[in-house]
Amino acid sequence: MPGRPGAGNPRWGWCRLADGVAVELVATSGVGRDDLVLDLGAGDGALTRPLAATGAQVVAFELHPERAAALRRTVGGRVEVVRADVRDLRLPRRPVRVVADPPFDGVSSVLDRLTSRGSRLERADLVVPRSVARRWAARLHDGGEWRAVVAAILPRSAFSPRPRVDCCVLVVERRRGR
Repeated sequence: MPGRPGAGNPRWGWCRLADGVAVELVATSGVGRDDLVLDLGAGDGALTRPLAATGAQVVAFELHPERAAALRRTVGGRVEVVRADVRDLRLPRRPVRVVADPPFDGVSSVLDRLTSRGSRLERADLVVPRSVARRWAARLHDGGEWRAVVAAILPRSAFSPRPRVDCCVLVVERRRGR
């Protein structure tokens, strides 16, 4: 979220998504057994665990070393955990889904990458600040390759600690026939 916790690094502030909200987000994403799914900014696995429960192939990205190590221990071999900055994301060359609560300081670069030429993204369900969602929904409204809609408003109580900004779920997907 707005960064993440870590010794001496102001970028490490983190707001954990409540388990019930995470489970609902995964359920509404439509992720299934045959999907390759990326969880960007996986934290302690609030989204990673319900994604793994769908039977999908899950790759969880987490930059914070202790959280990445803890996530590896909790999810075992069911999930590939990659310690990396989501702003440096390299997308797979096969169709991919994204269900994530990415760090807010990197969300625009993530959206740029997901909607770039050659992206194999099918759909992304992302927890983002409402201001980012409004900007991207307007940007992708022109009828091009992508469409973006605000699918749900998330109350600040859906996080711990509560974020300083209002949040929502932004769904970005490739338009049919593209």
